[in-house]
Amino acid sequence: MKFELQYTDPKSNARAGLITTDHGQIQTPIFMPVGTVGSVKAVHLHELKDDIKAQIILGNTYHLYLRPGLDVLEQAGGLHKFNGFDRPMLTDSGGFQVFSLTGIRKMKEEGVEFQSHIDGSRHMFTPEKVIDIERTIGADIIMAFDECTPGTAEYKYAKESMERTHRWLDRCWQRFQETEPKYGYSQALFPIVQGCVFPDLRRQSAEYIASKGADGNAIGGLAVGEPTDKMYEMIELTNEILPKDKPRYLMGVGTPVNILESIERGVDMFDCVMPTRNGRNGMLFTKNGIMNMKNKKWENDFSPIEEDGDSYVDTAYSKAYLRHLFHAQELLAMQIASIHNLSFYLWLVGEARKHIIEGDYTSWKAMMVKRVSTRL
Repeated sequence: MKFELQYTDPKSNARAGLITTDHGQIQTPIFMPVGTVGSVKAVHLHELKDDIKAQIILGNTYHLYLRPGLDVLEQAGGLHKFNGFDRPMLTDSGGFQVFSLTGIRKMKEEGVEFQSHIDGSRHMFTPEKVIDIERTIGADIIMAFDECTPGTAEYKYAKESMERTHRWLDRCWQRFQETEPKYGYSQALFPIVQGCVFPDLRRQSAEYIASKGADGNAIGGLAVGEPTDKMYEMIELTNEILPKDKPRYLMGVGTPVNILESIERGVDMFDCVMPTRNGRNGMLFTKNGIMNMKNKKWENDFSPIEEDGDSYVDTAYSKAYLRHLFHAQELLAMQIASIHNLSFYLWLVGEARKHIIEGDYTSWKAMMVKRVSTRL
């Protein structure tokens, strides 16, 4: 994997770059749709590529390990061959999912023992096993196994958790170095900065992660219950330390405003389930604000969902029609909303990139933050 830093905004830390993988290039800043079990919910492959214009998508190690399982994925030739997506992919390590299984997981220095949420069967994730699983899944970018600390954690726990993440990273790094990709193309391993909301821990973690010299670095453990201003503070602090010539991936964040603010602070890559999850529940994100498509106010509104003809908009559907579909509990409602929201997110980061290149990102961002946070 290669990263070229192409432009930097003159009035902020916003960056535009180019990531090159064996499955294609990714223009940054970028939003990555979440394809948890090998599919982005309610979205066809051709829509993902042609309509949404996704340059890279995510798969989830925990879920893919449980179902369809490693044997099926290896027989298929990896996740790219299994689901037909021939562009870059990233897999998380499953750490967030495992640690969210409160009550059915047990953490040890060796790793984490957990019960499947599907059938209750017992499994063990160690740093070494996670790297082996991610080799079998075959994503272009794979994540180190970490402990995702809650945003409300006390200092002592956050410190112990961060130190464990660093020890696990050493084991991930060694396993990665002593194994090879399985399907004839290269993989890049990203370590993850932790440290909760404590500045000294975040600095310590960022320095440790940067010392590995990885192809890219991730910022984890944010948007997990901490105040938004704390999240932005930790991003700024971390990005002061992480190398400028490597991509920075903020995991699991977030709203359109979160993304715009984080781009200004030097983040290059994002993922979040919000555009699809909220879309399936009737919330649409648009360039003029947020709409609840179940509201009665749209009942007789026959105008397009987005009215000014942007390329990411399918103007075939009116607000009234989409509201009708949600109230009729038609599956098409979830599909239209998911495609729209993902298309908007990809449009938003594309516009951010354009304004970084033009040198007016900060003024454009200030205007867009007001617009996209408006409730319509």
